[in-house]
Amino acid sequence: MTRGGQRKQESYDEVVAGHDPESYKLSYTVGVAENQNSKFRKTMEDVHTYVENFASRLDWGYFGVFDGHAGNQASKWCGSHLHTVLEKKLLGDESEDVREVLNDSFIYADQHVNSDLGGNSGCTAAVGILRWEVPDSVPSEQIELEQHQRMLYTANVGDTRIVLCRNGHSVRLTYDHKASDILEMQRVEAAGGLIMRSRVNGMLAVTRSLGDKFFDSLVVGNPFTTSVEITTTDQFLIIACDGLWDVIEDQEACDSIKDIDDANEAAKKLVRLALEKGTTDNVTVMVIIFENNS
Repeated sequence: MTRGGQRKQESYDEVVAGHDPESYKLSYTVGVAENQNSKFRKTMEDVHTYVENFASRLDWGYFGVFDGHAGNQASKWCGSHLHTVLEKKLLGDESEDVREVLNDSFIYADQHVNSDLGGNSGCTAAVGILRWEVPDSVPSEQIELEQHQRMLYTANVGDTRIVLCRNGHSVRLTYDHKASDILEMQRVEAAGGLIMRSRVNGMLAVTRSLGDKFFDSLVVGNPFTTSVEITTTDQFLIIACDGLWDVIEDQEACDSIKDIDDANEAAKKLVRLALEKGTTDNVTVMVIIFENNS
């Protein structure tokens, strides 16, 4: 995983021009499954979105899961609009670090939900952007298809989580922003809030989200961000709300689907497992399987 350094981005579409048509096949497949869990929940407040060939760039991908609370206004807005905000910012300045673009976009979404939407809803969020890049060390006039690196950038607020399965082992790419976390507890208290019963002011279990204007500066929209190069050792990515992670550990989730080749079937299996293990929340699971043999 990398945290620094800039990479120059080149148009993947231009580089693959003239290659065999098979080169145009997506290097990943996406599967999604969800369940309201009506035994415990009267409404479904989760929303998910994915965009193939994101930002009109060949083989890029955008993936997002949003877990709403106090209504679904925030999660629905993010599901419908956050990828558009990100695309505009990415294409506006392609030299900017994608993690900074994610941070700026999350802050924009937080402010928009708080100022322009009715109610006091909020949502946790986990977003991934998959794209091809070329290292700065490669001269533009010498770029070849095999010199592109597949990079994954992630951002999250709250406890919606992204887990990468690398060489059979789980690698968590997100940070659970919970009121039980000592660092988040200190941040909230420094901002004038109280943590009671592992909740912000005794009410909200997460310390970062998009929306939740009732909590003002205590619950913020600044995400945890990462970047990682996706290689042939990476099998798949799981993005899911806490309806899954409350009852299934990261490694257990990876082990449960490691032999499933169909992304939709993998997502369905994880949702079934969460329900069987007694989750009391809405459940949404997105699985992205990397095609590493192309």
